[in-house]
Amino acid sequence: MTESKTVQQRNKLLALKLAGVAFGMTAFGFAMVPLYDVFCDVFGINGKTGGKAAVLQQQVDTSRTVTVEFLAAVDRGLPWEFTPVVKKLQVHPGELHHVSFKVLNHTGERVVSQAVPSLTPGLATMYFNKTECFCFNNQPLEAHAGAELPMSFIIDPQLPADVHTLTLSYTLYNITDKLQPVAAK
Repeated sequence: MTESKTVQQRNKLLALKLAGVAFGMTAFGFAMVPLYDVFCDVFGINGKTGGKAAVLQQQVDTSRTVTVEFLAAVDRGLPWEFTPVVKKLQVHPGELHHVSFKVLNHTGERVVSQAVPSLTPGLATMYFNKTECFCFNNQPLEAHAGAELPMSFIIDPQLPADVHTLTLSYTLYNITDKLQPVAAK
């Protein structure tokens, strides 16, 4: 009998450990978005400036011109139209620029999307600073509605001299289903 009690105790201990691991993995999954935001803020990734915009608007390098190209895409299954208003812009590092993207919801229902940016070349992310961006927040759009989504940026004058063209791309993802369980709570 003592051997069966020992086996039962080990099984209970194993079950508790497994439950703890499952709970830890679930908690880590929920913590990923805030951790990602903190990581991006600290390291300046994804164009998050961490409130440095006022400091960055300093010396404008008028001796240099950088081409910024804008691309827009929607994830499969999201029947939206998404386009940059301006496809290409010539800028001087240090200048503040404002651009926008147009979006149109072709569905018959309200949909919430999230924009995910990508900048190439990758090393330029440290020098491309968004002061305002629709990608910082979810974008709800009513059925058959459209909107103009603003974005403002400054290219740091310290951008390496061999970088002449930057391509900023956004992809919209439908996150409506992911928000409904949170709203229900």
